[in-house]
Amino acid sequence: MIRTWHLQDDRQSLVLASFDNRLPEAVYWGPALPTGENLETLSAAALADVAAGMVDRNAGLSLCPEASESFPGQTGLTARDRAGAPLMPSCRFESEATSEHGLTLVFADKSLDLSLVFDLVLTPETSLLKLQTRLECADEITVDWLAAPVLPVPAHTDEMIEFSGRWCAEFLTRRLPFAPGARVRDNRTGRTDHAHFPGLIVCGAGTSNTVGEAFAFHYGWSGGHKMVAEELADGRRQVQFGHATASLASGRHFVSAPLYATYSDTGFNGAAVRFQRHARDHVVHGARMPRPVHYNCWEAVYFKHDLEELKAIACRAADLGAERFVLDDGWFGRRDDDTSSLGDWVIDKRKYPDGLTPLIDHIKVLGMEFGIWFEPEMVNEDSDLYRAHPDWVLGHADQIRGRQQLVLDMSRQEVRDYLYAHIADVLQNNDIGYIKWDHNRILPVVDARQAEGYYELVDRLRADFPGVEIESCSSGGGRIDFGVLERTHRVWLSDSNDALERQRIQHDAALFLPASVTGSHVGPRHCHTSGRTLDIRLRAWTAAQRHMGFEMDPRELTEDEAAILREVTSWWKANRDWMMQADILRLDSTDPAVIAEQQLSRDGGQFVAFAALTRPSDQILPRPLRLTGLDPQARYRISVVNRDEAPRLSRGAPLLKTQDLEASGQYLMSHGLTLPWRFPETLWVVEGKRI
Repeated sequence: MIRTWHLQDDRQSLVLASFDNRLPEAVYWGPALPTGENLETLSAAALADVAAGMVDRNAGLSLCPEASESFPGQTGLTARDRAGAPLMPSCRFESEATSEHGLTLVFADKSLDLSLVFDLVLTPETSLLKLQTRLECADEITVDWLAAPVLPVPAHTDEMIEFSGRWCAEFLTRRLPFAPGARVRDNRTGRTDHAHFPGLIVCGAGTSNTVGEAFAFHYGWSGGHKMVAEELADGRRQVQFGHATASLASGRHFVSAPLYATYSDTGFNGAAVRFQRHARDHVVHGARMPRPVHYNCWEAVYFKHDLEELKAIACRAADLGAERFVLDDGWFGRRDDDTSSLGDWVIDKRKYPDGLTPLIDHIKVLGMEFGIWFEPEMVNEDSDLYRAHPDWVLGHADQIRGRQQLVLDMSRQEVRDYLYAHIADVLQNNDIGYIKWDHNRILPVVDARQAEGYYELVDRLRADFPGVEIESCSSGGGRIDFGVLERTHRVWLSDSNDALERQRIQHDAALFLPASVTGSHVGPRHCHTSGRTLDIRLRAWTAAQRHMGFEMDPRELTEDEAAILREVTSWWKANRDWMMQADILRLDSTDPAVIAEQQLSRDGGQFVAFAALTRPSDQILPRPLRLTGLDPQARYRISVVNRDEAPRLSRGAPLLKTQDLEASGQYLMSHGLTLPWRFPETLWVVEGKRI
């Protein structure tokens, strides 16, 4: 007996089959199947042979591969009963429920009084699969591993792209061959983490940004996670995502975070656009529109808060075009450095004898919204909170400290109540429209309840203060995922304001993140994190590729630099309405020194391309920049926004250096743009409109 189910739209199909009522297997995942395809025949055709040296029936690579089936690879569930004995459920079909775009499948092991529930949805607008596993048990058990629904990937996709990184170098990509055995990443830091973004792309050797097949995954969870990409000895391949090992506990009800997945036959961009649109349109809720130009005072003053100096900085920021002013760390307790006062969320009367009102009033007169920094989940030992409640700390007393601080146990209701009361008091008594929510260290223990406690606190604050936007920061990009984006409006992609580093980080993060949620700031002339000195043009145009802001002392700018920043900011404001809704398409450049992308409006009628030369090219002349996503038959008018930045050593006369170009989409995608020569560490900004 074969039961079948089909999730499909015009871009992809996922066919599931249950053989003899066993757990369902994905027997097909790829391009959309034609109407009328016989699913039972396809399912039967997917059954593999049995050869010498094998068991007499292949264990199913199901949505939760079972040890009871003698599955030879990583199983989808590792659990123990109350006495510590391993559980090996053998589940059979119980029931199903369908909705317009999804289904819920229930399978049970009646002898253990245990059931596995799979919630499966194919989102209609964005063509993302959203998959979740639930485990229900009548008796209390301990679960060490519960995978979100497990998907196979085909043998012809022989490579994978995984994500690593570090502080100030988030979203590093590594392209690896699939090989026999398991590639396992077990992130036990307790947060999404700089080094472990929970994503994976499986692809062919020839897949690029614009061509080829890609199977893309993202686990929407803000705690530690585990990923398994495994090739079995029989040649089958599976991808699993779930909470980090040992992050689950004893109980009767367990649930994975959502696994988002999609198939693309138009390269990495095909998958990236679906993730971008889904995050922007279906995950993030209540973001301010239009997106305001952001100013953060951190790299201008650090902990040295002086009211008159902050007012002067705010005046300068507003003159440059800022629409939001964020007061960063140092306004509370006795916070003169990073060794004290975390947890004491009371305004420092030494720095603000009349509270924050004088500063807020000044900022509002300038036409800006006021925002403020918190790091609620952390505590310093030199704080009133720690002295009163050392028992609220997560982990043992002699643990290694991180950034001079400890972590509060967010699983405790009294901790969440304390934090809520203090944050709410600040919000209720001050005109605040924005919170930068930081999280500056890894956790001392692996515990899913920490992330769940954070979710509960933010959800409570969002419900009671719906007009306050929240940014997720964790030493920069340490907590970025769809789980945190369900509760926030913006992510601080990296603590690096080095525009060259930002070019690469933004480029790779665009595989999942839209511009509207990705903060990018114009940093100081002399970068505080890299020590590099970069021109204002590169810094400004790099920030203008995402949700634009400034983060430096604006008084350091020369008049020429200020004029350039005003000009770029004005350009961004004039284009932000469509750019913040645009698709970010990464461009395939034949020059490895070039990082290029094209932001295409939702109706396809206009675009802007950014092409940054990050180092000297190996060849003398710029190679043509091939665009993507255009209508081959349409004609476009192309102009270089910053053509006046061509240096004197650019001595020739390429057409775009002095005038606009009209050409077909076919030409622009096949031949590409011939741009003027330029120095390294500069970029061209190219606008296009369909005629």
